[in-house]
Amino acid sequence: MEKQKVIISTKLESTLATAVGECEHDRSFILCDETTREVCLPLIEGFDSVRGAEVITIGATDENKTLESLTHVWSCLQQGGATRHSLMINLGGGMVTDLGGFAASTFKRGINYINIPTTLLAMVDASVGGKTGINFGGLKNEIGVFNTAKSVILDTTFLKTMDHENLLSGYAEMLKHGLIATTDMWAELLNFDLGVIDYHQLSRMLEDSVKVKERIVEEDPTEKGIRKALNLGHTVGHAFESLALKRAIAPKASGNRTAPQPVLHGYAVAWGLVCELYLSCLKTGFPVDKMRQTVRFVFENYGRMDITCDDYPTLLELMTHDKKNVAGIINFTLLGNVGDIRINQTATKKEIEEALDFYREGN
Repeated sequence: MEKQKVIISTKLESTLATAVGECEHDRSFILCDETTREVCLPLIEGFDSVRGAEVITIGATDENKTLESLTHVWSCLQQGGATRHSLMINLGGGMVTDLGGFAASTFKRGINYINIPTTLLAMVDASVGGKTGINFGGLKNEIGVFNTAKSVILDTTFLKTMDHENLLSGYAEMLKHGLIATTDMWAELLNFDLGVIDYHQLSRMLEDSVKVKERIVEEDPTEKGIRKALNLGHTVGHAFESLALKRAIAPKASGNRTAPQPVLHGYAVAWGLVCELYLSCLKTGFPVDKMRQTVRFVFENYGRMDITCDDYPTLLELMTHDKKNVAGIINFTLLGNVGDIRINQTATKKEIEEALDFYREGN
């Protein structure tokens, strides 16, 4: 897989002009969701490099990361006269970069695309590493391909357009990167003031976080080995996320307007970290004091998803669909310490339920 060019930008107009200029194209398209079309598109639509680009819009939030939205994008590309030599620019959060990357990777067997992530989560996670895809059958990222963007442009200007919850969502992935990297990085993340954001410091921390992911992806681009480190918190986290999605879809299908809402990806990952750090203490010797410091940080900033013992069978069933599993055995990434990564770990049903008990009752 081709190495992806990740650019930390301080001059968005010239950075985008260079990136577009490196992609010979006959037509260009910009993919947004309803929110980023209103809030983020105005920051770039006057640039010469995207003048004349056709804008494609899909619904916002992860509920729209679907086959229907993908079909809509394909149809817009087709109706807009896109060819194998066209270019797509994905402007949005992880849902847009995931779905847009998949649409570009499959239309005419693949056209070039550029990612401009507009959320912290997309900057540190979804836009880097070449994973593209959609949700399917009630499961996260069930269908997709590995295919890198020609360029990924990270500009913290967009972070000032975000609400606090979405900023926290991205910060959870940064916390994960700290846990798999160094004690100094982990400690700085726990001590950063999320109440009064220092954007200069956050930009530097973002760059450090992206470097952690880039280093791992470069070593293992298709997730055969060490790239599984990036799944810390995700085996349980994706189960939490899928459970919340099921809760949201079922009442809406019956016309209930007060249906529960899906949870943000980073919140689910943060909760997954709680469970998987507990398993790390139980099975691979992760220090209890570091686990408790991290868990305290998560509960203080992310709260908890309301689950009961009655939800355990559903959560366990959802975990069995995780793409890291082999022969139906639930596979975890755990830690022996900060930076001491243990991939391909397993746990019994009783141990997983014990971790869920700790999540519900621990502090």
